[in-house]
Amino acid sequence: MPFKFEKLSIPDVILITPEYFEDERGLFMEVYNKSEFEKFGIKWDFVQDNFSMSRKGVLRGLHYQKNPKAQAKLVRCVKGEIFNVAVDIRKGSPYYGKWVGEYLSRKNKRMMYLPVGFAHGFFVISDETEVIYRITQEYSPEHKSGIIWNDPIIGIEWPIKGVPTLSKKDSALPSLGQANSNFIYSSATRDEVQRTP
Repeated sequence: MPFKFEKLSIPDVILITPEYFEDERGLFMEVYNKSEFEKFGIKWDFVQDNFSMSRKGVLRGLHYQKNPKAQAKLVRCVKGEIFNVAVDIRKGSPYYGKWVGEYLSRKNKRMMYLPVGFAHGFFVISDETEVIYRITQEYSPEHKSGIIWNDPIIGIEWPIKGVPTLSKKDSALPSLGQANSNFIYSSATRDEVQRTP
């Protein structure tokens, strides 16, 4: 199998480590394989790829799109290193308001899969990073929303000294309790039994 899939403490969030081959010429690896991902229950079709470049100390997030344009994401860091976070915002979930975070980097080659119903953000560790994330719905400005990065109810333990660099929009995001989200947790809405239309 070209990938190792690991369920995190919120089991719907999955850390994925690809197998790679390296020799004197360089390196080769698969970064996505539909049939392998489907075997592990990731059955969404990815329809858009996003790229971001960020400098050290930048924090992006916490972002999500509301239904009916909600997005699952597959995030990887292709240059530098980030601390990548997923927050469960599915009302009724046993993990509601909980978070998981993992370091993703060019060196460790790991990816994080976030299902629908999670807010996403990352903090830049290295001098400069490049991040690519695949999403299951195209960007829809009218459905875009978010949660403030330092909500004390969520209590994310960011690896930050001082104040991160934020966009004006991200610095004005609401708390989880005030956020405009419409995700309801149930076994019928779990990713492993659904596909995007």
